[in-house]
Amino acid sequence: MMHEDQIRIRAARVDDVEALATFNAAMAMETEGKSLAAATLRLGVARVLAEPARGFYLIAECADAVAGCLMVTYEWSDWRNGDWWWLQSVYVAPEHRRRGVFRALYAQIERRALENADVVGIRLYVERDNLRAQRTYAALGMAEEGYRMYGKALRADLRAAPA
Repeated sequence: MMHEDQIRIRAARVDDVEALATFNAAMAMETEGKSLAAATLRLGVARVLAEPARGFYLIAECADAVAGCLMVTYEWSDWRNGDWWWLQSVYVAPEHRRRGVFRALYAQIERRALENADVVGIRLYVERDNLRAQRTYAALGMAEEGYRMYGKALRADLRAAPA
């Protein structure tokens, strides 16, 4: 396994939009069989970078190559008077998997969350059949919370069936 010291974690920059959009498209295809509209995806990534109240991205680099990323968005909890940080758009390039890249990204998120008194916890969602990811999250101390997710897409371009 690559040593965590060889993985550099940094905040995403505007010049990372293309890499983040590419990774997000790959993740959607790999996990859900969905082909995302490239222009919409690039605009969505750029918007998070331009509007920090929406969230933030972290980038993992190995030898100056982008190896992985994740996005954090915020959910206010009136029950807890604080924010849940939701991990989204988690992706590690295939050639960098099983080398500690996600572990390094998660460690950075957990450090940042613990330093911020307004953060009450970290959450993510995972596909039911993605057992490898579920084992990874459990190994980091995360536990299934017992919720099922329901949703309703309101735009026609989001209601398309998986590719």
